[in-house]
Amino acid sequence: MTWQLGSFAVLGLALAGGFAWYERSHPSSKVLALVATLAALAALGRVAFAPLPNVKPITDIVLLSGFALGGAPGFAVGAVAALASNVVFGQGPWTPWQMGAWGLCGVLGAALGAVSGRRLGRVPLAVACGVAGLLFGAILDFSTWVTFSGAHTLDGYLAFSATSLTFNVVHAVGNVAFCLAFGPAFVRALMRFRERFEIRWEPAGAMAVAIVVVVAALAAAPAPARAASPSAFLLSVQNGDGGFGGDRGQPSTPLYTAWAAMGLAAAGHRDAGAARYLAAIAPRMRDVGDVERTILGLVAQGVSPRRAGGTDLVARLLRARGADGSWQRQVNLTAFAVLALRAAGAGDRQVRSGVRWIEGEANRDGGFNFAGRGGPSGIDDTAGAVQALVAGGDRRGRVVTRAVRYLLTRQNPDGGFPLLPGAGSNAQSTAWAVQALLAAGRDPGRVRRNGSRTPLAYLRTLTAGDGSVRYSRTSRQTPVWVTGQALTALARRPLPIRPRP
Repeated sequence: MTWQLGSFAVLGLALAGGFAWYERSHPSSKVLALVATLAALAALGRVAFAPLPNVKPITDIVLLSGFALGGAPGFAVGAVAALASNVVFGQGPWTPWQMGAWGLCGVLGAALGAVSGRRLGRVPLAVACGVAGLLFGAILDFSTWVTFSGAHTLDGYLAFSATSLTFNVVHAVGNVAFCLAFGPAFVRALMRFRERFEIRWEPAGAMAVAIVVVVAALAAAPAPARAASPSAFLLSVQNGDGGFGGDRGQPSTPLYTAWAAMGLAAAGHRDAGAARYLAAIAPRMRDVGDVERTILGLVAQGVSPRRAGGTDLVARLLRARGADGSWQRQVNLTAFAVLALRAAGAGDRQVRSGVRWIEGEANRDGGFNFAGRGGPSGIDDTAGAVQALVAGGDRRGRVVTRAVRYLLTRQNPDGGFPLLPGAGSNAQSTAWAVQALLAAGRDPGRVRRNGSRTPLAYLRTLTAGDGSVRYSRTSRQTPVWVTGQALTALARRPLPIRPRP
């Protein structure tokens, strides 16, 4: 076998393995759409900067995509971007090498994110992008040496590398400049999407059939049985390890378990299983959002987050705080950090900088966007900010007053609240709005806009006979995390939730 055939065989196996990895991860339609968008953005970035030889943001986009979304999506973004952009630049034997090299950059970005807990600042990220540019150049030098060199010697490879050294250095310097310009903002936006994608929507399967049968039986019975409560539903889907998955029989995750633990605590249930599961996984928590939710879930169940599985989650959360007082310059992460610290008994000094940072990110309409001032205000982010500001001691302040006014004017005619103004109502946004109103001293049982239902009444319309809560009127899904969040609102308990005496 020749060098060319051998190298292409290895490269082909690597590409096949990468795409198989991505496929076996069973990406949702939202992940597929985001990967396609990022690949298109990377390809367009390469085309747009074509007049500047080897100065293009594609390597940065690929590495940062892997950093925020993980290895399989990062690989797919890099490989697809290379293939798509070569429609313009020309396909050839170099295309699979570029696909593999940029795919590797996405995987390396994911490894960097895993090692750092996705908490790298602007300069370290820029350095990583520069190194990725040099690595990409070295791989392409190797491809040229293999494909177009007659004598495959070390001297021959070094000769090719010396010839392209200037282009590779320019590529690396351009990567550093691009990352310094947009890297952190790009990562923050992708992290927001990543948090949404961690929530998996799966068909209820046998459970849906069972519910239909039960409903039919109840309809035929002379006296319908009393409907189950949301807390009864949560306890019925709890796994043997004490944790909760998205639905009955699904593996436990920290995300679902934390919200279930808070919902149960809001309804007055102490659950040793949920507390045990959260404490057991605490040492593995690195993502800021996971740390925050785990602290809130543990405190709600009466367990100290400072000694969870031998780990001090509060200290870990404080170490992740930025110099400006925020957590990754995101309103939602900073709000939940303040709530988690307050739940753990932190004093004013430990939360003051975070509260001040949140106050400075309010939009002109009074609402908040997860990425800070200037982005479109949303119900979830505004509700989280209100609860954090109140927990920080600012219940009657101007920022809280304007934020509450923003929430009240966004209530839909059905009594619920949308994720973004103009959209349909959903249980999560409604539950968070209720918690914010409670924190600010408003009675959600009296909140009606233009004669609509109250938000509590809207949540009750989504509650099924088994106690589960649907995400919306048009959705048949009853995920655990939605039921947990709705339960906190129906129990009239804003965050942070502490166990009832």
